[in-house]
Amino acid sequence: MFDKLSMRTKDLTEDNVEKIAQLFPSCVTEAISEDGSIRHLIDFEALKRQLSEDVIPDGKERYVFTWPGKSKTQSYANTSSTCTLRPKRNKSINFDISENIYIEGDNFEALKLLRETYLGKIKLIYIDPPYNTGNDFVYNDCFSLSSKQYNLVNGDLDDDGNRLIPNPNSSGKFHTIWLNMMYSRLLLSKDLLSEDGVIFISIDDNEVHNLRKICDEIFGSNAFVACIPILSNPRGRQSSSFIAQTHEYGLVYAKNIDKCKISGEELTVDQKKEYSYTDSKGSYRLLGLRLRGGRATATESPTLHFPIYYNEKNNDFSVEHLDGYDYEIIPKFEDGTLGTWRWSKKKIISQKDELVVKPVKNRYDVFQKDYLTADKRMKLKSLWNEKEINYDNSARELSALDLADVFPYAKPLYLIKKIVKSMVPDSGIIMDFFSGSATTAQAVFEANVEDGNNRRFILIQWPEICPKESTAFARGFYNICDIGEERIRRVINSLNSPQTTLDSLKTHQSQGYRVFVIDDSNMNDVFYDPQSLKKDILDYATDNIKSDRTGEDLLFQVMLELGIELSAPISKDTINSKEIFFVDSNYLIACFDQDIDDDIVTTIADRKPYYAVFRDSSMSSDAVAINFNEIFKTYSPNTITKVL
Repeated sequence: MFDKLSMRTKDLTEDNVEKIAQLFPSCVTEAISEDGSIRHLIDFEALKRQLSEDVIPDGKERYVFTWPGKSKTQSYANTSSTCTLRPKRNKSINFDISENIYIEGDNFEALKLLRETYLGKIKLIYIDPPYNTGNDFVYNDCFSLSSKQYNLVNGDLDDDGNRLIPNPNSSGKFHTIWLNMMYSRLLLSKDLLSEDGVIFISIDDNEVHNLRKICDEIFGSNAFVACIPILSNPRGRQSSSFIAQTHEYGLVYAKNIDKCKISGEELTVDQKKEYSYTDSKGSYRLLGLRLRGGRATATESPTLHFPIYYNEKNNDFSVEHLDGYDYEIIPKFEDGTLGTWRWSKKKIISQKDELVVKPVKNRYDVFQKDYLTADKRMKLKSLWNEKEINYDNSARELSALDLADVFPYAKPLYLIKKIVKSMVPDSGIIMDFFSGSATTAQAVFEANVEDGNNRRFILIQWPEICPKESTAFARGFYNICDIGEERIRRVINSLNSPQTTLDSLKTHQSQGYRVFVIDDSNMNDVFYDPQSLKKDILDYATDNIKSDRTGEDLLFQVMLELGIELSAPISKDTINSKEIFFVDSNYLIACFDQDIDDDIVTTIADRKPYYAVFRDSSMSSDAVAINFNEIFKTYSPNTITKVL
């Protein structure tokens, strides 16, 4: 009996039920589902009794942020998906070696497909979602409330029957539609972040208040890093009714605030000149030891208020009053308010060699030696209002690629590169699931060229159709994915030009990308519901794989189920006229051809792969099927064999 792949993503609701069963086994019962299988169900009354005082009674007031459809959205985010990602080599560059991924399709389905494989692997998620200005987004509305409930759904059906929802301000569901769309995707994205990962979301005044609330709920209010005002338009928006809006916001949350590290920017030449002092440890500048910011008064932080005693004769100081140490240096403000030091007594004693006393006007003061180390960078807190971030610059950046007339509202490259470099200072995966014109891809490429690191990207974009009257359509860009992919191609060509300074990056795997398109499953419906098979379609069901799917199509759906990254190196060979795929050397070997004989099985087993995957019913005879397990037991007993 062969072990079959499910060819669908995990149902997280079932996983959560199993977790509850482990903690509270008495609260889980069994029931027969419609298909006759046994399911575990939660007895909530029993669970309430177990938790007793920690359960909020029905009707009791509590702080909660909710809206119509929220619970349905939560449930839908946990359900499994049978969709797949089909590779498109003709749209890709350096497909076989590239580690960058571009996905065409609904980002909700894409995030579900990527959830298990990229669990805890994404260092930075940057997204520039629709700002909900009234007409700025169209998305699959499969999780929204029914039109019967609201009678306010307007929009067209796509070719697959999915309702596509624009969101006019006149709609009674104006905030609801946007919240459901964002909430479901952020729920999925949290699982993808690494423990030291961060998510950076661009947003404006329309929904920043609601976005902050749902991020507090999903990531935790303690994971909040910053809400950064970003100067987007110095002249102000012409559409502003009363006060011209000049800023947007960058909302930043960490997966684990204790492990979050955000790097500043390299010091400029002028900033390095500040380090004008030198001792045996190197160059340094002097920073006042007095605390200038919050909790700086003695009343607020009494343990940090104490005198430092200075001996003028031998130029020495102490936190204790010794003989000859008669000059008291007391932290206080110009108005006489008693202040505090930045360091405790214990730290001053242990790191005394990093402090100096110097005269200032008619008194002495204490300073810290701040050394110019190799990793010295300036903090980002004051760097988001620079003129380079002006969104008008994005048009010039696209003009350099001859694309300014096809995508007029791109994010500025300088901003995205700043985010990438500060939040992924060396290597890591950057994800953008509202990719737009693919500014993030260009930012990653250029950042790698500038500092020699190997960041990778995963971009996801809904193929929104370009209007037929648009310049983009006239130039042959029929949807936004066409624009984004062409931008990536042109950036790669520009980086491969003779002007590129880092020759090693010209053929580096980061200089390409693999394109995938979200499609329905490679498997026929009977694969998922064999009970529905009728006698008159037996001939159709002899093969559970759709006739238009290739071996490579099957390979990537298998990789997703087995948790193998889409960027894994893949090679292909033909052995005895059969197509064999080798993923990540011999980690996975797959053959989806029919009429497999003992020689093919033996050849694959002899390579000792971790996984070996075949097509169901692909063995050329019953004898080969019987010998299958014995061959692997002899040549590679540790290989996990699967069929689909």
